[in-house]
Amino acid sequence: MASTEVFPLEISERDILNEANECPVDRPVETQPLSQEHAFAFWQKDIPQPYWDLTGAEIIERIAEARRKLGSRAIVLGHHYQREDIIQFADLRGDSFKLAQWASQQEQAEYIVFCGVHFMAEAADILSKPHQKVILPNMSAGCSMADMADPDDVYAAWDELQAAGLTGIIPVTYMNSAASLKAFCGKNGGIVCTSSNARKVLEWAFEHGRQVLFFPDQHLGRNTALKLGIPLEEMAVWDYTLPFGSLGGSTAEQLERSRVILWKGHCSVHNRFSVAQVEAARKRYPDVTVLVHPECRMEVVQAADLDGSTEFISKTIAEASAGSKWAVGTEINLVSRLARENPDKLVFCLDPVVCPCSTMYRIHPAYLCWALESLAEGRVVNHLVVEEETARWAKIALERMLAVR
Repeated sequence: MASTEVFPLEISERDILNEANECPVDRPVETQPLSQEHAFAFWQKDIPQPYWDLTGAEIIERIAEARRKLGSRAIVLGHHYQREDIIQFADLRGDSFKLAQWASQQEQAEYIVFCGVHFMAEAADILSKPHQKVILPNMSAGCSMADMADPDDVYAAWDELQAAGLTGIIPVTYMNSAASLKAFCGKNGGIVCTSSNARKVLEWAFEHGRQVLFFPDQHLGRNTALKLGIPLEEMAVWDYTLPFGSLGGSTAEQLERSRVILWKGHCSVHNRFSVAQVEAARKRYPDVTVLVHPECRMEVVQAADLDGSTEFISKTIAEASAGSKWAVGTEINLVSRLARENPDKLVFCLDPVVCPCSTMYRIHPAYLCWALESLAEGRVVNHLVVEEETARWAKIALERMLAVR
């Protein structure tokens, strides 16, 4: 039985600054003990002390033993952006919605251990069967984009829009958002989208209303609307940082003529990619194909050859001809994995110094080991539960999305 003594972790302002600025992609591939991950200030601090100094080899051995004891009662999910020393333990890897759907179909699994971030585990809990429990190995693993759409800010924006006399607005939330916002969409005739189906979802929304409030990622919303032929003049950006009554920085007339109202949120990783990087890749390799995620800025998507979800990026490169060259604009863990798995092609990241998703990186193997060993010993740690009423309405919004063809 593992000790429950908690490691006395002290967090300083310097630690917080380091977490924001340090790029861990340059670290060794081998797992470092959790106690040596000095850059990360926001580890979940109640993990028992013995786990802090486990080596990579010890973690692998202990996870294997915990998995043996649990058998089919537990499944481990790994998001595409997870580090390699987490992906090695995953029963399935993929995007957040694919993983949540698959897990809910594994009815023999009592425990769904989701190596991702908070909103992903919430989606898994919403879609899971009543007997299944969702475990998030590190509860501090969040999403900066999702955090840009604080539910209270969205509710306030909705109230302002209604007070301004704007009707027929369909709220559309990206999967990368809190469960409470998915529920908000469910209650207000709205829907959820992923980066794979955003176009079809927007088409559905315009069949049911005159305007769309799209959150939290302005870039996915803008890029998708442009593909539908909606001009920039018919899009407004809602700046959630402005005080109530500011109409998000637009006039009532601007909002009235806008078909899409875009929340001023973004992905901190995809926001780093630039047209200059695309041009540099083409200069170095004239026959390169540039493939980016639609969370990138509009000008980057337009400068690229292709854009699509993580699943689209993975499938496109896997099916490409030998000798082809790919400059990819998405999270570095996925790009590096695609390069290793496709040695007959040249695959590289557009941004030579891009960092991994720092919040996703908080799922250290020691946390996965703790969660699995606890389950094997009959203790449930980090059980993520979405409140029943929230889950009910969020599932309605998700089911609307699943019904879109």
